[in-house]
Amino acid sequence: MIGKDFLVCGLTGWCMEILFTSAGSLLKHDRRMIGQTSLWMFPIYGMAAIISPLYKVLRKIPTLLRGGIYTVGIFSFEYLSGMFLKKHHVCPWDYSDAKSNINGVIRLDYAPFWMAAGLLFERILVRDKNI
Repeated sequence: MIGKDFLVCGLTGWCMEILFTSAGSLLKHDRRMIGQTSLWMFPIYGMAAIISPLYKVLRKIPTLLRGGIYTVGIFSFEYLSGMFLKKHHVCPWDYSDAKSNINGVIRLDYAPFWMAAGLLFERILVRDKNI
């Protein structure tokens, strides 16, 4: 099941990123609303499949606390993967210009978005399972 979940999370993440970057371009007054992502992002988003078995342990915890746990996990994996990709000069994102960045690979002000993403992944992953 992890293989299917990995594919679902990878595709969902790609779609979320395209929608997010499209909205960002609109905020910059670009009505073309061009969104973008990278092939590198598929396995990074795919790793959100870990939420499914994690949910089995966390399901009795309040939603906001679970979302906070997912946020910390996402930040941790974003940092590790970003530093790895940056070391090899292939990191598709650079947050160096953001005030709340850490080493240019995570933005702390994105915490609410990552919380929402984690809870969305949870919803998608556990909806068809009897957990």
